[in-house]
Amino acid sequence: MSTVQLRRPPSGVDRPEVPRGSREFRPRLRAAAVRYGPVLLTYGVLKLAGFAVFMYLLDSAGDFRKKNPRFGGGEHPWDVLASWDGWWYQQIAEHGYDPALKPVPGATGLITLEGNSAAFFPLYPTLMRLVSECTGLGLYGAGLTVSVIASFAAALGIYAVAQRLGGHRAGLVAAGLWAVWPGSGTEWSGYSESLYTALAAWACHAVMTRRWLTAGLLTCAAGLCRPTAVALVAALAVAAVLSLRRREDGVRRPLAAVAVAPLGLFGYLAWVNYRMGDINGYSKLQDGAWAHKFDWGVHSFNVLTSVPVGHFDYLFAMPFEDVIGVCVVLMVPVLTVLLVRLRPPAVLVVYTVLSYLMVMTTQQYFGNVSRYLLPLFPLFVPLALAMRRLRWPSLATALGTSALASGSYAGYVLFVLGVP
Repeated sequence: MSTVQLRRPPSGVDRPEVPRGSREFRPRLRAAAVRYGPVLLTYGVLKLAGFAVFMYLLDSAGDFRKKNPRFGGGEHPWDVLASWDGWWYQQIAEHGYDPALKPVPGATGLITLEGNSAAFFPLYPTLMRLVSECTGLGLYGAGLTVSVIASFAAALGIYAVAQRLGGHRAGLVAAGLWAVWPGSGTEWSGYSESLYTALAAWACHAVMTRRWLTAGLLTCAAGLCRPTAVALVAALAVAAVLSLRRREDGVRRPLAAVAVAPLGLFGYLAWVNYRMGDINGYSKLQDGAWAHKFDWGVHSFNVLTSVPVGHFDYLFAMPFEDVIGVCVVLMVPVLTVLLVRLRPPAVLVVYTVLSYLMVMTTQQYFGNVSRYLLPLFPLFVPLALAMRRLRWPSLATALGTSALASGSYAGYVLFVLGVP
């Protein structure tokens, strides 16, 4: 008896083969969406709520309409976001740099030099120009695009650090705290805080996961963003020394990271000083044009001893903003102690402590410390570990209320009542 084999008739059209790489990529993409989607959603919702309140307060008060567009004014509420430092960044993106120390004729007070764009580091305006040329957006739109994308990248980096120390829920809370922290009004504006914090958070995470070259490159990029990156450079160096002592990752990778990390920061400062013809040109510009200088904490001490007794007769006094600044400054040591008690990686502690000391030992507009201390994301960790115990309704209420309030204390107060 013969056996008849039945064959499927040809369909007429061959099914295209799905490349193996594509088959492997889709599950990874879905897994990333499941893992990181809640982080982006948490940060985005909270930040959008605070931003909406900020815009409402600006429009309802209307004070910005009476101000110079360069100094917190404009035709529309959103114009305020690209004023103050945002104006300087747009000038750099459009015209580049011309470092110089130009005296103000006849000036004898605090301000003796003309402001110069060299005081502002190049990474943010460079990305602004790049996005503008690639998308056709104006410099304003390009700057906000860079800031918003960087703010989400920072939220993911903060989540990644906190998640390693306290789990998924703690990471979510930490990302939420990034959205409502004092000074967070600059996250969606023409400022470099979001970009710097994203680089710092992922650099610290790279050190924690022992990816030394990545950490070095990210720290180098952070050094092209803000001068306070010297704290991040030092933190990476300390972590590398500890790794060498423990013989965890060999010698070459930690040393390579230490060698690469300071190139951005010191390279830019060396270029500015060379162009100015003064080995200390950058510091002289900050002092003479903005009255920002290292003073061993004298100015901070004057503020901290004046505000609690209701005196506002110190330099650059701004009562409402300074009260918020004092609260933030006094909160940092408490949170730092709580952070140390968790025994986190040394890179987080060194970065936090040195960043704090750099701000506190500098003469500047004290009310701006809520912005200057915004990149101290490791401080979110002890709070996140405590708040993760709350039930979801309580947690949503706490973060949601803070988000709405942040439109005032982290946005309006900084941009309108102060000088961000």
